[in-house]
Amino acid sequence: MVPLEAKHRSLLDYAFYPRHVAVIGASEQPVSFGYHYLKHLIDYGFGGEIYPVNPHKESVLDIKAYPRLADVPGDVDFVICCVSADMVLPLLDDCTVKNVKVMHLFTARLSETGRSQAIELEKEIQTKATRLGINLIGPNCMGVYSPDAGVSFAYGLPSEPGNVGVVFQSGGAATLMIQTAALRGIRFSKAVSYGNAIMIDESDIIDYLADDPKTEIIAAYFEGIKDGKKFIDSIRRAAQKKPVIAIKGGRGKAGTRAVSSHTAAIAGSSSIWKTAFNQFGVIQVRDLDEMTDLLVLFSGLQPVRGRRLGIIGGGGGKGVLAADLAEEAGLSVPPLSPSMRDQLKPILPAIWDWLSNPIDFSIWGDDAAKAGAVHHLFVESPDFDCIIMQVSDDNPMRDDWWVIVVQMEVDSIIEMFRRRAKPVVAVLSAARPGYDDLEDIRWRTIMQQRSRLTASKVPTFCSIREAVHALSKFVSYWEKDK
Repeated sequence: MVPLEAKHRSLLDYAFYPRHVAVIGASEQPVSFGYHYLKHLIDYGFGGEIYPVNPHKESVLDIKAYPRLADVPGDVDFVICCVSADMVLPLLDDCTVKNVKVMHLFTARLSETGRSQAIELEKEIQTKATRLGINLIGPNCMGVYSPDAGVSFAYGLPSEPGNVGVVFQSGGAATLMIQTAALRGIRFSKAVSYGNAIMIDESDIIDYLADDPKTEIIAAYFEGIKDGKKFIDSIRRAAQKKPVIAIKGGRGKAGTRAVSSHTAAIAGSSSIWKTAFNQFGVIQVRDLDEMTDLLVLFSGLQPVRGRRLGIIGGGGGKGVLAADLAEEAGLSVPPLSPSMRDQLKPILPAIWDWLSNPIDFSIWGDDAAKAGAVHHLFVESPDFDCIIMQVSDDNPMRDDWWVIVVQMEVDSIIEMFRRRAKPVVAVLSAARPGYDDLEDIRWRTIMQQRSRLTASKVPTFCSIREAVHALSKFVSYWEKDK
C-alpha cells in the first residue's frame, strides 16, 4: 500500500490507495448500491477511515453516519457517490469543503440515455467539477478495485493482489473477467471501470498502469475513446513497457448501437482500431475468454520466441487433432529427431520407434509409469520451444486406477513446470460437467487435478484448441520483441 505520508501521490493514488472514503447514499438495504459499496469496504478489510453519508441514519452497518459529506470530520481522499444524478451538483460543493481528490460516480442515467436533459446535466456536472478541482471517475461505472487497499466494486473478487492491471469501460464485463480469471489463478494489482469518462478517461488510467510497478500486464476493454491523440500516445507508451491485451467492444453494427446506449461512447471504425493495435504491439482479442487465456500465459510462462511445439499425452485421435489444431493456429509440430529417438530407446525399448510427436499414450500399456522420463526428455530437448501436456482424461481404465494415473501425470507436469527448463502448458478436459456430475469420481478428479495445476501456477486449458490459439498469439508477441 502507498504510505499514507507520501508527498507526491499521483491523482489516481487517491482512488487506489485512499486514506479515508465516504460513501454517499450509504444504506442498510441490500437492494441499494450504497449498501454494497459500504459492505465491500468492510468485507475487503479497508484499513482507513470509512464515512457513511445518509441524512436519515445515525449509523449504517454499525459505522457512524453523517447527514452530509460536509459534516464528516477531517478531509476525505475518495468519495463513492451512489445517489441520483440530480443530487450530484450540490454534492460537489461539499467535496471542496472536505478537499476531496477523486469522486467515483456510480450514479448513472446521464448521457448514455441519449436524453437531452440528462446530457445537459452531465455537462453541468463536468463543468462544475472541473472548476472546483474535483476529479471524477464515471459516471455510470462500477469504479475501483484495489486489493492492496481493501477497495472493491463487487463480491467474489480476490483479496490477494497480483500483477494484472485492468482498465474496462464496462463494469459488468470487468467483474465477470476478474471473477472467472481468478478461478484460473490470475490475480490483479488494481482495476477501474470508468463508464462515461467525463473527466478521468481510459488514457489517464493506462498512463497510471504503464508506470505502476505492481502492474506487469494490462487488460483493457474499450467501447470508445474521448481523445484520439491522447489515447494513441498512452496506448503506444504502455505497450512499449508491458503486454497490453485489449478488447474493442462495438465492432459490428449491433455492437455499435449497444455502445451508444451503454456508455455514450463513440465506437469508431473497427479497422482503425485493429490497425492501431497492430502498429503499437497491442494484443487484440475478441472476448473475455480469449483475454483470460492470454492472461494465463503472460502470468505463468517465460517468453516463448519459437513455434516448435512438443505435444505429450492422450490417445491417438487426440494427438492427431492436437497436431492439426496447432498447425492451423500457426505453430509447428516437428517430428522426433534421430537424437530423441536414440534417447527414447532405453526408456521404451518395445515402442521407441513407433512413437512420434505428438506422443500417443494409448500404446504404452505397462510402460505408463515411465511417462515422467519421457516428459523430462521433451522438456530438456532443444528441438522444441514449448511443450503441451495433455492429461489422460480420455483413458478408458477402471476408475480407481485411472485416478492414480491422472494424479501421476499431474505430478509430473507440476515438476516439469517448476524446473523452468522450458515453457510447459497443461490441457485437462474439454468437458463442462454440471453440478450433479461432480458426484462422479471422474469429473471430481478432473476438477481436483485442475485445482492442483492452478495452485502450482501451471497455465492450464480446457481444450487443445484454446491452448494453441492462445500460444500462437503469445509467441507472436515475443517474436516481435526479439
